[in-house]
Amino acid sequence: MKQILLGLAASTALASPTFAQTLDLEKFELTFGFIKLTDMAPLAVAYEQGYFLDEGLFVTLEAQANWKVLLDGVISGTLDGAHMLAGQPLAATIGYGTEAHIVTPFSMDLNGNGITVSNEVWLEMKPNIPTNAEGLPEHPISAASLAPVVERYQSEGKAFNMGMVFPVSTHNYELRYWLAAGGLHPGFYGDGDATGQIGADVLLSVTPPPQMPATLEAGTISGYCVGEPWNQQAVFKGIGVPVITDYELWKNNPEKVFGITAEFAQEYPNTTLAVTKALIRAAMWLDENENANRDEAVEILSRPEYVGADYEVIANSMTGTFEYEKGDVRPVPDFNVFFRYNATYPFYSDAIWYLTQMRRWGQIPEAKPDSWYDEVAKSVYKPEIYLEAARLLVEEGLADEADFPWDSDGYKAPTPAGDIIDGIPYDGRAPNAYLDSLEIGLKGEQKIIGGEVQG
Repeated sequence: MKQILLGLAASTALASPTFAQTLDLEKFELTFGFIKLTDMAPLAVAYEQGYFLDEGLFVTLEAQANWKVLLDGVISGTLDGAHMLAGQPLAATIGYGTEAHIVTPFSMDLNGNGITVSNEVWLEMKPNIPTNAEGLPEHPISAASLAPVVERYQSEGKAFNMGMVFPVSTHNYELRYWLAAGGLHPGFYGDGDATGQIGADVLLSVTPPPQMPATLEAGTISGYCVGEPWNQQAVFKGIGVPVITDYELWKNNPEKVFGITAEFAQEYPNTTLAVTKALIRAAMWLDENENANRDEAVEILSRPEYVGADYEVIANSMTGTFEYEKGDVRPVPDFNVFFRYNATYPFYSDAIWYLTQMRRWGQIPEAKPDSWYDEVAKSVYKPEIYLEAARLLVEEGLADEADFPWDSDGYKAPTPAGDIIDGIPYDGRAPNAYLDSLEIGLKGEQKIIGGEVQG
């Protein structure tokens, strides 16, 4: 479905007392793709608030059927850019799946995902979960509480199936992380097997995000990891229970990115800057004044041309709360973060975490030196473009200089053990040491040969 920015939309921009300084654009008519998830919000807001138009950009936003179609559209040029899984530019650049050099000058958000199980599985898990003083389940909930359920399935000769949205998605890696932290093996890729189910206790398969609740209801899967609003939709439909958010799994973890081809960035540098400026402004609007604009953002996202879910379903997570078991509503003010905590800055260390998970589960089949991880991250994540765009916004009076990490070397401080569910800290500067610290997964010179871990 398309939404086209016409000249009449300038009324939104004209209401603003400050105007962006228009760059000498190489291309000003652009088409961007997205998937119907709440974290596409910076694109919708940049459109609806007139930020694209302020930059002289005439933008068409098009919902895509799935992540593969979206990536193929960017590579072929039918899309100029897109809301992407962070793993997609990295995987394409290293030649896992489709091969193409994709870059990102802008990270779209932090957090925003959840893991949901069916009502039947929840009833079996619940006796294994400690309760708090109010008699409610203590969070975060470990996958160890799921292990007895999986064991029962196995004893009955049945597979325990769960869904994720794409092989190189955050959701795949987060679901695998949660399972492994609880002692359940999510399986390896490799040796000609692209299913990722070698040696798996839990079988993971791809389901497009909007189809997750229906697939769960049909019994094809017993749970899933997905972005919003599709966890809250399961609660509203009464078919499932979200057991953990990714904020609880890994506090302020990186999520989607805005992806373009390296050729686009090289051929249209000013256009790339202009797009990045508009997206930064959108992210600022989404988080400003302690999320004061979130109700308006929810109304925008609920429209059929964007996410198209009910207002109440989207608001359940976008406005600072999250509902687990029906009626168990808890404050999660940072469930969706779009700007604060330097959310929009494309950190190399974020890219390297994704690469470590690709290596951990066999999508990168052989050991790589730490220097390789650094080189790949720098070939895909482009903080220099981001900071140039941010500098222009500051000079135009549209952003505060204190809000950007001007002196960063592209690496965050190590994530402390207390912010990650398995208590294992993460340092992007030492990817192999990090892999060695994880109990389940490939490490060192290990590889998958003949369906088994060798080396």
